[in-house]
Order: sequence, then structure tokens, then C-alpha cells
Amino acid sequence: MELFNRYCFIGCEKSFEESEIIIFGAPFDGTCSFRPGSRFAPNKIRIDSYGLETYSPYLDRDLEDRKIHDAGDIDLIFGNKYAVMDTIKEYAQHVVKHQKKPLMIGGEHLVSLPVISAVFEEHPDLVVLHFDAHTDLRGDYMGEELSHATVIKQVWDFLGDGRIYQFGIRSGLKEEFYWAEKEGHTFMNKYGYDKLDEVVQKIKDKPVYVTIDLDILDPSIFPGTGTPEPGGISFTDMLDILQKLDSLNIVGADVVELAPDYDPTGVSTAVASKIIRELMLIL
Repeated sequence: MELFNRYCFIGCEKSFEESEIIIFGAPFDGTCSFRPGSRFAPNKIRIDSYGLETYSPYLDRDLEDRKIHDAGDIDLIFGNKYAVMDTIKEYAQHVVKHQKKPLMIGGEHLVSLPVISAVFEEHPDLVVLHFDAHTDLRGDYMGEELSHATVIKQVWDFLGDGRIYQFGIRSGLKEEFYWAEKEGHTFMNKYGYDKLDEVVQKIKDKPVYVTIDLDILDPSIFPGTGTPEPGGISFTDMLDILQKLDSLNIVGADVVELAPDYDPTGVSTAVASKIIRELMLIL
């Protein structure tokens, strides 16, 4: 499948064949429930990545020393979310089939579903670490089962209990919190990530998929998102999270829900780009 690639994330110019990590964009926001615009994130992130260095002083690692290929954006059809899901999954399967790690840039959070599904086919004992402001555990949103508000419930449908760990959650229906906490279908660390260390120890021998919804960050730091939710974590908290994940066997990841045009200063896009750099360096 040929992808559309106008720009390339800094330091990610290796060929597909020689690379261990494959970045690709999924520019889709067709089920956005508040402020659309995350479809523009992958391109803006690539452009802003050139404001970074390839070297991370936090991790003492350099993208130039890694084998990473930026494949560009998947060419997605407008107005048909089922076709979009199929197209994203097809490309993710292509990446996984070649024994490479997918790192997807969204787009809204629904685009995580087909990638997690593709990785699960290769790693049936997969666990998911979900960093987000929102539960995303609805059975449907206004009658629609496929939505960025239902994505983690959709993942649970094939993973089941004990396989999803949620952090930073501070918004959702009462029924979603009850379903997760009282019925025990997911592990939920509300408001922050103080229980992350114990989870890392628990899952250290498992293949792990990391999905980061950037609205886990406080909107005072990250206003450029479709669903800003006060009470979030800081950028340095996110760096701490990524360093805690460094020991895990991460087999796939995504970063979603930047809507760059809501932050004309460009700060949100710069934050997203730096988080992606650090995430690549722990994969």
C-alpha cells in the first residue's frame, strides 16, 4: 500500500526494509464529538519536528542511531468510518507481518482500534496501556458503536478483562467508571499515574501496546485538542511516564487527538512532537 508522504519526521528517513519502527499517520476525525481538526495533526507534527533535535538528553539516545521509517499518511476515504478502519488495519497488518513495530500518529482516538487489533493478531497475550483524560468505555455514542468515545470498550471486546490499564482518567459517564472499577473490567488509575510502577512490574513479561491520547495533558499546557479537560498532567509528568515504560516490551504505540488549529501559538504541536520523539526512543 502506497502512503502519502509530503514531510518526514526528523531523523526517520531509513527505508521500510531496514527499519525496526514504522511511523504512519491516520488523518481521520470523522466521529469527533466536540471540536474536529485532529486530521491535520500528522502533517503539522512532522513539520514541527524540525524544531527539535534528534538527540534526547532525557534518555541519552538519538533518533539518528535508530532504524525508523516514516511511511507518511494513509490515504483515507471521507465519510465511511468502516472503510477507514479496514484501511488502517490493512496497513498495520502489513507492518506487523514484516516484524516491525507500528507507531501511528492520529487523528482521533478511534484510529487506535484497528492498529491494536492488528497487533493483537500477532501477540494474543497483548496488554494495553491507555493514557487519557477520558474513559472511552461507552457501549455507543448517540447510537453509534464506532466512536472515539467507545474505542477502549471496543478494544475490551476482544481483549477481555485484566488486559487494559488506564491512567489519567478524569472524565466519563458514571456508568463507565462503575463498569471499569466496580465490575473490574479494566484497571483504572484516576487523575494521574501513581500506580504505574506496580503495573509495569506486573506486565513486564507481556507484549504491550501504548496508546496516548494527548488530552491527558492539562489544557493549560496543551490546549490544542478536540476535548480539553482541566485537571491533567504536565509535560514533565509525561516524560516521567515514558521513562517508566522504558523497561517494557512495547510492540506498538500511537499518539492521538492533537487538533493543532486550536492552538495558534504552535505550543501544543511542539509538545506532541517531543512526546513522539521520546516514545520512539523507548520502543
